[in-house]
Amino acid sequence: MYASILAGGSGTRLWPLSTRAHPKQFLRLPGPRTMMQETVARVAPLAPLENLYVVTFAAYADEVARQLPGLDRGQIVAEPEGRGTAASIGLAATLIAARDPNAIMASFHADHAIADAEGFREALRFAEELAAQGHLVTLGVSPTYPETGYGYIRYGPSLAHRGGLGAHIVEQFVEKPRRQAAEEYLREGCYVWNSGIFVWRVDRILEELRRYTPVIADALDEIRAAAARAGGRVTPEVDAVIHAVWPRLRENITIDVGVMERASGIMVIPIAVGWNDIGSWAQAATLYPADAYGNVVVGLDAGNFLQTQTRETLVYSTTGRLIATAGVEDLVIVDTPDGLLICPREQAQLVKELAELAQRRAERLRQMETREEGGE
Repeated sequence: MYASILAGGSGTRLWPLSTRAHPKQFLRLPGPRTMMQETVARVAPLAPLENLYVVTFAAYADEVARQLPGLDRGQIVAEPEGRGTAASIGLAATLIAARDPNAIMASFHADHAIADAEGFREALRFAEELAAQGHLVTLGVSPTYPETGYGYIRYGPSLAHRGGLGAHIVEQFVEKPRRQAAEEYLREGCYVWNSGIFVWRVDRILEELRRYTPVIADALDEIRAAAARAGGRVTPEVDAVIHAVWPRLRENITIDVGVMERASGIMVIPIAVGWNDIGSWAQAATLYPADAYGNVVVGLDAGNFLQTQTRETLVYSTTGRLIATAGVEDLVIVDTPDGLLICPREQAQLVKELAELAQRRAERLRQMETREEGGE
């Protein structure tokens, strides 16, 4: 199997620990390896390093190379700009197809946590069998609570089995629902969370991109010729072609909207492997053990966290300085050199807005410094 790992996200939902300069895929959550390193290790038994492509941005390419020293630099793909996962996955598929036109590829995100790695690999082996038959396959996570921050997939009866796993025809992709709808999905039992993990033959996904996203397909066609000459590696010539054609992609199109919601005969394998996309500080807290009061404390020894009547609160520190809480519950407290965050757990999704405000603030400060230096 070949694999593409998408590692270009900015990780703003875990601000101030995760920043645009150093997003969450490069952090140790929970550790000791970074999330990207953990993703690579998880799939290595199925997709060895020589079959692995990491799709990222130019600003992160050196960090990818540093964290994955055994990876050929020609397998690090730097997009000039983010244009959605349809383009990212299509770019990886194009490079893989240059090496093996009939290859089966799996696509992963670099910032997901999975507790049961072997169970996850067993689902991938099953997906590989189905992909070899020409199916577009996705892994769907069996929901454990009515989450409103994920998209859902509605599926029909099982058409194939392997061990305790079943593969179902996808009936519908559903956008992030309201709470009442999410509760109904949970009761019905024929919905899974959309994990964004896919397995397919490269020729099949490129064919679907041609059918539904011709602008992306046209750009990939130009890249394919250079990739063939380079044996599927990113050489200076391939990189130059990518930079030449990428400005034509004026829309950000996800693979879900571009292909999966429109194609037919898609199969989903429901999995229960302890999947967590760590999309908020509330979800990050579940990666760590809690004390008798439900508090999760990371980065502080017992002497540097003082609390009285504090419950169900996450305290995450990279500074090591004393943090004290009294009479609070259900809070997120994150203390880093870049900033201090305090918010209710149930409002943790709002952190993304704070990250954007912090980014604009940083840009204003840089502009002021530039003007002051010019005046001098």
